[in-house]
Amino acid sequence: MGYTEHELERLMLQARLLRPITERLLRRAGIEPGMRVLDVGSGAGDVALLAAELVGPAGSVTGIDRDARSVALAMHRAESLRLTWAEFRAVTVEEFAGGTAFDAVVGRYVLVHQADPAAFLKAATRNLRAGGILAFHELDFTRSDPVSEPEVPVWDQTVTWLKRAMAAVITHADAGRRLGSHFADAGLPEPEVRSEFLTGSGPDSPQYRYAVDTVRTLLPVLARVGVSPDEIGVETLEARLRAAVVQAGAQVTIAPQYLATART
Repeated sequence: MGYTEHELERLMLQARLLRPITERLLRRAGIEPGMRVLDVGSGAGDVALLAAELVGPAGSVTGIDRDARSVALAMHRAESLRLTWAEFRAVTVEEFAGGTAFDAVVGRYVLVHQADPAAFLKAATRNLRAGGILAFHELDFTRSDPVSEPEVPVWDQTVTWLKRAMAAVITHADAGRRLGSHFADAGLPEPEVRSEFLTGSGPDSPQYRYAVDTVRTLLPVLARVGVSPDEIGVETLEARLRAAVVQAGAQVTIAPQYLATART
């Protein structure tokens, strides 16, 4: 989905929405003060910075991402927050060698982008000590569950556009509901998997902006799959979504979140 300035800003909005879910995952997995944590596919560093808060200065967090611009932003954010025990490196998971084994390997929305999620998990766990923690937060963009209740046609249409675009750019859009099989294919213990829905309602929900920002990022992809900008009307879409959801008194969501934890 690229590394434009708009996309990095969208990812930080996404991180604010997802933080409570990811924090519950990390705490349930057993992330605690003093641990050494590796965040794979770190992007702008949101999960790594959250992990750094949990492990405290007695621990350490290393975030790795192949995009140098994202790593530079993550480093700047860590410095601004004075989380000096968090570091970031521009490197792929296959190339990374941490030297000392980590107590935990974590990731969010990374397996969906991998050509081979099992191979990615194998590469990541090379850096994990025996008995170490795995915690992954993924999603599923392939399910057909209702996404508005009562039904809001403009919201449902927006999510349909997102699903079409995601199918074109994400290798494993169903990675969330296949976490168990991905772990098994990697030769890892069976994970405990839970799911949550990120739900919005009312006039002040950030879900409207998040949906529209994601559509905006994916406009070139949508054009390639036959959805024209005129059909979308992205400049007015956020206002139309908000008005329609509020008028219907509806609750809306985009995609279910899946949370997997395991110990080697």
